[in-house]
Amino acid sequence: MSHVLAIAGFSGSGKTTLITALLPELANYGWRVNVIKHSHHDLEFEPPHKDSARFRSAGAGEVMVVSPYRYAIFHELAQAEIPTLSEQIARLAPADLTLVEGFKREAIPKIEVWRADNGKPPLFPDDEYVMAIATDTPDLLPACQLPRLDLNDVAALARFILQYFSEKADA
Repeated sequence: MSHVLAIAGFSGSGKTTLITALLPELANYGWRVNVIKHSHHDLEFEPPHKDSARFRSAGAGEVMVVSPYRYAIFHELAQAEIPTLSEQIARLAPADLTLVEGFKREAIPKIEVWRADNGKPPLFPDDEYVMAIATDTPDLLPACQLPRLDLNDVAALARFILQYFSEKADA
């Protein structure tokens, strides 16, 4: 069964850096991991003169580009609603875990990345789905009753994730 976990926090907190570091750690345990990143920006993958961009501009709803190294599917929303997180996950290959970056408002388990230096308030007081805080300043969160994980100890963070989903599967 595939599990879903958001790595949430404000911009500049280190979410991408953490996910990038977690991927090889989780792979060491034999877990296959997918990642979905939420972006508020328009996505440009190829210059406008490339074939796939020309196909999309000409009206193709989806364009698949395939090489000996990878493939990508470009799907034009064309005024349609953004697919739900569940719909996005369903398009991915099977995995043990799908990490999602962002999706602060989704009702899914989250590890919040919080840094005091970022100057933003923590999310956990207003989000019941935050199950742990990954931080480099745990002493600055005295009112937090959630597990506080060392943001710089990625191996321990990976073990926490594995244990969390293992216990959830046993329940």
